[in-house]
Amino acid sequence: MSEPSAIDAATKRLALALDALEAAVERRSEADRGADGLSAQLHAVVADRSRLASDLDLAAARARELETTNRAVAERLDAAIDTIRSVLAAGER
Repeated sequence: MSEPSAIDAATKRLALALDALEAAVERRSEADRGADGLSAQLHAVVADRSRLASDLDLAAARARELETTNRAVAERLDAAIDTIRSVLAAGER
């Protein structure tokens, strides 16, 4: 191989190696952007899960309050019905 053709071949190999390195850097950059996107999505999912868990806790507490109130109202209605029946029964005598 002559001196100029050896330099030309080395230059071509160097250019190919630089192209391959550039492509690898670009792939890595894309992978990092994808990982950043996944990280952002994961953060959003965790935040949504936390908010939904809080909302569920509030809804469960409200349901317990409503059940307690419902029982109290039912007891008062039963007492009022018993009183009305007693008054009606006394009036029939």
